[in-house]
This record gives sequence, C-alpha cells and structure tokens, in this order.
Amino acid sequence: MKNPVVIVGAGLSGLRAASLLAAHGIPCRVLEARERIGGRVLSTSGPNRADLGKFDLGPTWFWPEYESAITGLVKELNLETFVQYTKGAMLSERFQNEPPERHVLPENAGARSIRFIGGVQSLIDAVADTIPSGIVELGTRVTAIRQEEAGVITVEAVLADGETTNVTASAVILALPPRIVARHIEFSPSLPADLMTDLAGKPTWMAGQAKAVAIYDRPFWRESELSGFASSWVGPLQEIHDASPKTGSGALFGFFGMPARTRRELGEDKVLNLVIDQLVRLFGTSAQNVKAILYKDWAEDSETAVEEDLDPLRDFPSYDQPPKAGVWEKKIIFAGTETNSPFGGHLEGALQSAEQAVFEIIKLN
Repeated sequence: MKNPVVIVGAGLSGLRAASLLAAHGIPCRVLEARERIGGRVLSTSGPNRADLGKFDLGPTWFWPEYESAITGLVKELNLETFVQYTKGAMLSERFQNEPPERHVLPENAGARSIRFIGGVQSLIDAVADTIPSGIVELGTRVTAIRQEEAGVITVEAVLADGETTNVTASAVILALPPRIVARHIEFSPSLPADLMTDLAGKPTWMAGQAKAVAIYDRPFWRESELSGFASSWVGPLQEIHDASPKTGSGALFGFFGMPARTRRELGEDKVLNLVIDQLVRLFGTSAQNVKAILYKDWAEDSETAVEEDLDPLRDFPSYDQPPKAGVWEKKIIFAGTETNSPFGGHLEGALQSAEQAVFEIIKLN
C-alpha cells in the first residue's frame, strides 16, 4: 500500500484500528482534533486532589458476560479491573418533598458491571502503547476529504496553530460520531444524499448527556448499608451509582435527567449546587462534605455534539453501518460505536467497529 490509511479520530475505535493495522504491517496515521486521546473516554482527578483517584466522566463499565471483544482485549493488555459495588439497598426518589424509598434488590439482579482501576483511560493508554510512536497526531482537525480523478484521496486538516496540512491516503477510516462527520467534514465529490441523511440523523451516544462526580474521603453510604445506587424522578440526577475506586476515597456519580438546554440556561455552578442538594436529600448530611466535584457536559463539547444533540432522546437510537458510499465505496470506511448494531453506545461497539473496519482494509490489500 503506497499511501497510509488515515484514521480520523483517536477515541477507542480509532486507536484500536491503528493498533490492528500496525500489527498487520499496514501503514496508517491517526488525525485527532483534540489535544488528547480518548474521545468520549475521559478519566480525571479532582483539582489538586490526585490522591483521591481517577473518575470516569465518560463510559464507565463493561460486561464480560456479553462483551467478548473488550473482555479479550482487557486480558491481552493485562489491565486491572474490579466489580462495580452494588451491595446494600438502593434508593428511589419519586416525589418532591418526600423521603426516598429504600429497596433491597435481589442478589444477582443484573449482569456484573466491571470497572477499570485508574478509569477507562487506562484502557485507552494501553491501546495507545501498542501503536508505534508518531502515528497519532493531536491538534489536527480534518475539515475536508477529496478524491482526485486517479482515485487518490487527499485529507485536509487544520493544525492547532491555524496552518493547513494535506495528507495523501489510500483509504480513510472515519472513527467519529456520524453527526460530526456530516456537519464538519466537506467531501469532494459529495457523499450520496441518503448517506448524508443517515449520518445527520444518527444521534451521538452521550452527546446530550452530562455526568457529575462528587468525591468524598470515604464511601460513607456503605456504613448505612446503601449501595450508592439511586433513581430519581425529581432530579437533577436521574440515575446515581457508587463511583468509588476499589480502595480509598468514595464517590457518587450521576446521569442527568435535566435536559441539556436547561443545564445551559442554569450554568455549571447552579447545576452542581442542585446536585449536592439532591445527594444530601438521598444520602444525608455527610453528602455535603465534598472533597471535589467533577462535571462534564458532553452537549457543550464541540468535538462530540451538534445542536441537534441538545434534544433529549426519547428512545434508544438504532445504530448500524451507514448506507453505501457511492463513488467513495472502499475509500471511506465508518467506525465508532454508532456504527455497530449489537453494541452501539458501548465500548464493545467501538472495538467491534474497529475490528470490522480493519477487516475491510485488509480485504483491499
């Protein structure tokens, strides 16, 4: 292959594709708009409190009972994991100004959720370590992809300093949310109309969501025989889980029921004040003793969300491969969790889509 395969996006799918291509001796380059790898994976510490541990503001779990690709990769990379804490009662907050209900769920009520020591970023870093140095280029935003008459592909990107660079490619793997592709990358010749409609209509997983993590010196709720799991019809958090590391500090994280537009109107400070108020309602006054609080509103992340993603999802999206790409067939290959039907929205879907994309590239050689 004279020219490299260009992978757009250094999230889990893009990095795994690069790792697999490198293992097959196929040259590639990964172009990433952000100044970090990981995409929607984001594991971080509290400000000036790295001693409390790392916490996931993006995906958190995987399920070995059902997900073979990530389970095999975790074993291959020798990553350390632990089981999500679920021991004790859950809380249900149904009505404003009424105390939460306490419920003891049956043992083994659901599949075991597995977490990474050090957060999901440990998976990202381990995959990146399998890629030869110099392949991943950060601060490189792809803005256009052109196919010349001879079939040569040129990928145009803007660097962090504003300069433009052109990369010649044999094929392109788009490991980005479909809506980001439709909104921010220009194609010449244009993609077929039905393909553009499909990309623009496919909601980006997590794009309308936000996560908050309240960090404590210990998981105090366990002393009251609570699991840390709570559901709420009051909000602002709709679903809460124990986010504590395997040992040491304690943490609670929650997904918001509050729509993205409401979060934007209120602003981060007011939103987080409402979060602490809710945690106090549910778990008592000890919840006021926050050592740090983390917040990530993915709807405000321009590398993840477009304006349409501010509208709340009413159903689980239907994820699968986009339609045929016309003159771009075999030149552009789509990857990312939104392109995987069985596990769309999961880390497993990102990995399976990367494996499928590399399989398609190998068939071209």
